[in-house]
Formats: sequence, structure tokens, C-alpha cells
Amino acid sequence: MRTYNNLVEATNDLMKRGYTENLSLEGDTVDDKEKKIQMIADEFEIDEFYRFEGASDPSDMSIVYAVHSDKYNLKGVLINAFGTYANDSTSAIEAKLHHYQVSGTLHSEDRPS
Repeated sequence: MRTYNNLVEATNDLMKRGYTENLSLEGDTVDDKEKKIQMIADEFEIDEFYRFEGASDPSDMSIVYAVHSDKYNLKGVLINAFGTYANDSTSAIEAKLHHYQVSGTLHSEDRPS
């Protein structure tokens, strides 16, 4: 299990390890805007995730996900807010992300910044 001190360190390391695409959460899809790809929940897997508390407010958290898609042959990084600024969507994408946050089935780091 890897340990990171902050969000930037985690993101930089993931990029060095091949997670080079910049992904974003857009409603019911995870998007690679540069490649014009929109993935639904069944089209990607979460390989790792790391949680980081906000420096000034521990209730403000960000989560970095290492994501891959065999269908689109890509590996990328998705950063999502958790806590105060979290997206309250009820989509299948949010359900998938939330499952990993709650279950801790992957390598998760609950480390304050």
C-alpha cells in the first residue's frame, strides 16, 4: 500500500505510473474531455483511491481515484470532493465511487494533509 502526504503527491505519482488521463465527473459519466470519451459506470474500474482532508477544515475532503478502462484503453486520475463540497448525485457513477469510499475495498489512505 502506498502512502502519500497530500493530493498533489498522489496525483503526480499516479501519473508517473501511467494514469495520465485527466478525468472528470460529469453527472452520469466519467469523462476524458480531451479524447471526448464519456464512460458509464460499467465501462471503467477503480484500481486505487486515496483520501485527503482539507488543511483548514477536516470535513472538506478530496479523493483521488486511479481509474482504468479496458473498453477505451485508458488509465487516468479522477479527483472528487468528499464531505462539504461533495457531489450529491444519485447516479450509478456516484454509487460506484461511494461503494469504494465506504467499503475500503481498495488501498485507501485516511491521512490528514
